[in-house]
Amino acid sequence: MMLVLASSCEKFLDKSPLDSLTAEQAFADESSLQRYIYSLYQNNIPTALQIYGNAGVYEQMFVIGDNISDITASNIMNVFIIEGGWNSNKELWWTWTELRRINYFLVNYQNANATQAKKNHYAGIARFFRAWFYFDKVKRYGDVPWYNKPLGSQDPDLYKARDPRTLVMDSVLADINFAVKNIEDTKDNSCSLVTKWVALALKSRICLFEGTFRKYHTELGLSNTANSWLQNASDAANEIMTSGKYKLYSTNTPDKDYRALFINESPKSDEIILAAVYNNTLEKWHGATSFFSNFGKYQESFTKRFVNTYLNIDGSRFTDAAGYDTVQFQREVKNRDKRLAQTIRTPFYKRSDGTVPSPYLASALSGYQILKFSLDDPYYDQIDRCSNAIPLIRYAEVLLNYAEAKAELGSFTETEWNATIGLLRKRAGITNTAMPATLDTYMTNNFYEDLNSIPIVEIRRERAVELAAEAFRMDDLKRWKKGSLLEIVQDGIYCTGLNELQDLNGDGKPDVSFVTVKPSTPVTGVYYCIVDNNSVKLSEGNKGRLLLQCNIVKKFKDSRYYAPIPHNELLINPNLIQTEGWD
Repeated sequence: MMLVLASSCEKFLDKSPLDSLTAEQAFADESSLQRYIYSLYQNNIPTALQIYGNAGVYEQMFVIGDNISDITASNIMNVFIIEGGWNSNKELWWTWTELRRINYFLVNYQNANATQAKKNHYAGIARFFRAWFYFDKVKRYGDVPWYNKPLGSQDPDLYKARDPRTLVMDSVLADINFAVKNIEDTKDNSCSLVTKWVALALKSRICLFEGTFRKYHTELGLSNTANSWLQNASDAANEIMTSGKYKLYSTNTPDKDYRALFINESPKSDEIILAAVYNNTLEKWHGATSFFSNFGKYQESFTKRFVNTYLNIDGSRFTDAAGYDTVQFQREVKNRDKRLAQTIRTPFYKRSDGTVPSPYLASALSGYQILKFSLDDPYYDQIDRCSNAIPLIRYAEVLLNYAEAKAELGSFTETEWNATIGLLRKRAGITNTAMPATLDTYMTNNFYEDLNSIPIVEIRRERAVELAAEAFRMDDLKRWKKGSLLEIVQDGIYCTGLNELQDLNGDGKPDVSFVTVKPSTPVTGVYYCIVDNNSVKLSEGNKGRLLLQCNIVKKFKDSRYYAPIPHNELLINPNLIQTEGWD
């Protein structure tokens, strides 16, 4: 897209910049519409950082990546579930600048000298961005004011109250439907432009979220409308599936195919529908490798509780075997779903220089260090110059959206399983991809005690594994009303005993030891993990699973499904009422 932008801009060098154009100039013809719409991409398409996450900025912790979830461990506290940890004075995300730019386009675009089809195409992209903008606002705040026009400084609507969720989400649905109907359907192999297929994929995401949110949040009194949203999610996903435009990326190399989606500069357009695209030539970079390297101070790592959910390579459950919870790291990662070794560092992973790095517990606290977005060259460990594209919307998500919507509607059969979950597991190298005949009690005991549906439990397992660290988990917990999972102590790899030297990467040399006091003569190359029996403990006293942040009292209140309105906004606009449960 950036190359297209550069080419397009040459045509406008003799024109005024956007911020000094009149409406007549800005919307004169088709090329003017195109230029304005391209300007919307910059701040309305998520960046790589927003996907893989960076909790270093305190005020952003609740919304960036998967740093805050039930399946990740981090040295950053989840302030939303600590008494007094968050309040309306710290909230920063009640911002509307991009909405004004979108609405300005939508009230002026019809003036352009262009065919109606072209005008509708660009209006469809603008309404796509407005749908995404409001979807994010509703996820965060619930009820919000709906604006479909740019406001002047004297407009009384500046001081309007919040509109009901139903009105806002119906408007979002109208916007995304317009986008689907009017945006051109040519597939974009650069994965950087909004097409009809991107709009359909986002529609499936929006409608699945809203349908399940209404179903499980019975306090809203909207359960009777949930199925309509779920049907919309299913229909949107199905239209992509039957179009033949996309498929799961596969070269029949299950050891590599999954990770290839996340480490290449050119997006794998078989599967990736929209990506945050980076480019060495244009010097457009991000820092995923440094974030997940041994130098990444705020990186998340996965919990053992989650890693246990990865199936064995033959399709059997890892947690069905006796003693599964006392298996050491080197053994537990063998003969598992191939995505595990492409998502975290295991003894099978080598850097481009031939070294076999071990998980580094000083950064990846749980011992399950995320690998998924990192480049193999150590050069990138301390420099933010990664050019690998970061997927924003994948066909895999579309399959998962379809499967979940159908299961929640009660119309999920073996046919749907084979077309969705079965395909994902086959790509991951799992040999038996059939739907299980029995409910997994590990999943229900540890995550979903209120579920007795085999398909829904398995779809949730698959969603967590397939989309791990891609910034979906917190939204999933919110819509399933499972925020209480955030209260559970974060756990990590199994330790056979204090003061023992362990070899995590299997190179025959020790690389970690769990101790209460670091020895005066430490072994070279060994990281000494301090078990202080306060914040860090072992589950069985002198051995067991690593337990983290044990001294933090966590309590997820129902009010935490929403963020507070910033205090200053309440002072400016007395018609805004603070969300119940916040100051």
